[in-house]
Amino acid sequence: MSVKLLLDENLSDRIIYRITDLYPASEHVKTLSLIKSEDVMIWQYAKVNDFVIVSKDSDFHQRSILYGHPRKFIYLCVGNCPTSKIVHILRENYDMISQFGGAEEESILVLS
Repeated sequence: MSVKLLLDENLSDRIIYRITDLYPASEHVKTLSLIKSEDVMIWQYAKVNDFVIVSKDSDFHQRSILYGHPRKFIYLCVGNCPTSKIVHILRENYDMISQFGGAEEESILVLS
């Protein structure tokens, strides 16, 4: 099963072209015209379109705790860092992210 990632606006949209070989059909909120959208809109879009949200935003972390499955969220605990570090994390954790994407009950994955 291929995991589709939806990158939040706090992550660079340049990440997408560097991960699509592993995560085809992944998107950035910018390309979907969801920049400056409320978190609930992004959450709903991800739910309807079967995306796993990726963000450094603690608000999504709280939402995943409150609402849990079926929406999935990858919380990047990295602070300010270069785009290359985010790419490295997503690429190096491909197997874990793939397993997480297919897990029935898990709703949050924390990576650093």
